[in-house]
Amino acid sequence: MRRRSRRNHSPVFKANVALAALKGEETLAQLAARFDVHPNQITHWRAQLLEGATDVFSSGTPAKQEGPGLKELHAKIGQQALEIDFLSGALGNLDGPSGKR
Repeated sequence: MRRRSRRNHSPVFKANVALAALKGEETLAQLAARFDVHPNQITHWRAQLLEGATDVFSSGTPAKQEGPGLKELHAKIGQQALEIDFLSGALGNLDGPSGKR
């Protein structure tokens, strides 16, 4: 028996399979044969759908933690550029092997 290569299913396909599993009109074995996926995969997608269902009806925007904004990043780049310029100037004033020639 030859192994089938890994397949990537679209989110729409996964949603359709999970919704069919939630309806309960067919058994997992029937759904697996109909959609040509493993029954464990159907169970996993159904659980994911149930976990994410509350996000559909949540009010407002989702509470995602975002990193620093663009302004903060530009300010940090400017600060680091100033520090590099200052330190390279200070390095030129040093006597000895680490000083600039």
